[in-house]
Amino acid sequence: MSVQPEGQLIADKEISEVDGITVRLAGDSGDGMQLLGTQLTNTSALLGNDVATFPDFPAEIRAPRGTRAGVSGFQVQFANSEIFTPGDTLDALVVMNPAAMVTNIADLRRGGLLIVNEDGFDAKALKLAALTEDPVTEEIEDRYRVFKVPMTKLTRDAVKELGLGMKEADRCKNFFAMGLVYWLFGRSLEPTLRFIDNKFGKKLPDVAAANEKALRAGWAFGETTETFGITYRVAPAKLKPGTYKNMMGNQALAWGLLAAAKRSGKEVFYSGYPITPASDILHELSRYKHFGTRTFQAEDEISACCAAIGAAFGGAMAVTASSGPGIALKAEAMGLGFILELPLIVINVQRGGPSTGLPTKTEQSDLLQAMFNRNGEAPLPIIAAQSPGDCFDAAQEAWRIAVKFMTPVILLSDGYIANGSEPWKVPDVNEMEPIVVTHPPDAAEGDAPFMPYARDENLARPWAIPGTAGLMHRVGGLEKADGSGNVSYDPDNHQLMTDKRAAKIEGIANDIPAQEVFGEESGDVLVISWGGTYGACHTAIERCQREGLSVSHAHIRYMNPMPANLGDLMRSFRKVLVPELNSGQLRMLLRAKYLVDCIGFNKVKGKPFSVSELMDQIHEIADKSNANGQKVG
Repeated sequence: MSVQPEGQLIADKEISEVDGITVRLAGDSGDGMQLLGTQLTNTSALLGNDVATFPDFPAEIRAPRGTRAGVSGFQVQFANSEIFTPGDTLDALVVMNPAAMVTNIADLRRGGLLIVNEDGFDAKALKLAALTEDPVTEEIEDRYRVFKVPMTKLTRDAVKELGLGMKEADRCKNFFAMGLVYWLFGRSLEPTLRFIDNKFGKKLPDVAAANEKALRAGWAFGETTETFGITYRVAPAKLKPGTYKNMMGNQALAWGLLAAAKRSGKEVFYSGYPITPASDILHELSRYKHFGTRTFQAEDEISACCAAIGAAFGGAMAVTASSGPGIALKAEAMGLGFILELPLIVINVQRGGPSTGLPTKTEQSDLLQAMFNRNGEAPLPIIAAQSPGDCFDAAQEAWRIAVKFMTPVILLSDGYIANGSEPWKVPDVNEMEPIVVTHPPDAAEGDAPFMPYARDENLARPWAIPGTAGLMHRVGGLEKADGSGNVSYDPDNHQLMTDKRAAKIEGIANDIPAQEVFGEESGDVLVISWGGTYGACHTAIERCQREGLSVSHAHIRYMNPMPANLGDLMRSFRKVLVPELNSGQLRMLLRAKYLVDCIGFNKVKGKPFSVSELMDQIHEIADKSNANGQKVG
């Protein structure tokens, strides 16, 4: 017996209890797939499932409607246990047109559900998708459980009494699809009904009424027709007790910056220039002016970074962000921040490159850019977030290092993390320790001259606020004399200052945790990952361990300097595998630093790793390791 949203028992339907479901919703960029996916995610989170998502946007701002280039998708996995990825193969695929089907069908598992809006498969749609015949062939129907639903017609019928035009009525079909998906997977309509009322109820009551009718019509179609003989249920996950919020990576970054500012008694100054996929950090922070946050949209990337340096000189918590192309433009200013030795956070939300590349797709190809993209000897600390929720902590750690060591810090995210979401446990603010920030006080009469480049035990110089009595000093991009900060062209002084700045950054290795290992600290295979590959790698390794393989996982957060124990850890395993969404950048750094012959597993397709392909690679490496029995060290 299944249940309506109001809780009434209606008809006999088989209910299948499953551990988890992976669904992808795909259609034209104007079909509202991102809204549908977001609502499905929020509803699943409210039901207590663990959730992970992967939105997939068209690269073009407005690709021609109905074409393959214009397909927009949203993948969500919800499960009754802790998960770390949005899923590998799909259990269900909902498509609104032929282009969406042909670009996504390969990811649907055999026997999976293919739900098609058959009204979107007319001759015009086939032509736009570069097809000569209907892609729902006999072969497709043999391989998958195909359900053709006239969503457009049924949506028009559902909203007919409201007198809407055909165009306005058709905009509601995503809510029809939403209602059908909710029925199929036992989701409640109530959260989405509240969303409709809050978003449209007062200003656009007709739109609110139409969307509600379409949503309920989709549910009723699943409930009352014989099309679907089964509905699926996923029980709540057993997560750690606490209050949870469904959090996207860029939002978590913004909140982490706000938390870091509060912990350090500072106010955020954020300057940026719009660029995908980093722009949402600016959008989110601009909502919190009541927290003292100042946001500045600069005329270009160079001025955005220079404005942040000015704010840092003035004593603010200074942040700038971009993606790879913008980071390239910020490079000279980042070098200025480095030689000034001012605290600054530079966020790079990586995307496919080079140049404009794949602006809406994910990649990890900016690690070497972060390491070396400055003239002269200018090493900077680099931290990489591992998941949407982890962005909150990574932002605070970046600021802690920046103010303790008086240096710009690069914080790496990527498109997969930025746009993905997961349940995030809201921390107890009473357990958040202060980030200590000190400024030299006014100088008293008779005090020795202020030395702006004198150093503490961390080799950090004092953060003197302009206007502080007796602390007037010179700043600029020219080399500084040791201690006084005066301009110096002395070759020995340049060598000394270069060495001191490098030693300061290298000394951060003594202030960060030792590298943790998931699994044994020695064995056949060590998988080293970084950034957004964490979820897929952790899941793959966990499954391989259950199969009895000797494999462990080290996920690096601190990319420069790296944890002090990493080299010894690598030499404790016969083989070291480094999966990356690039052509082998971390592998190159590890080989150079530790003289360990790491094995790379690389791809640059704009898509994250699947768990299955990682498991296959681990099995292959483990087999070879057992065959020769040699350690890499």
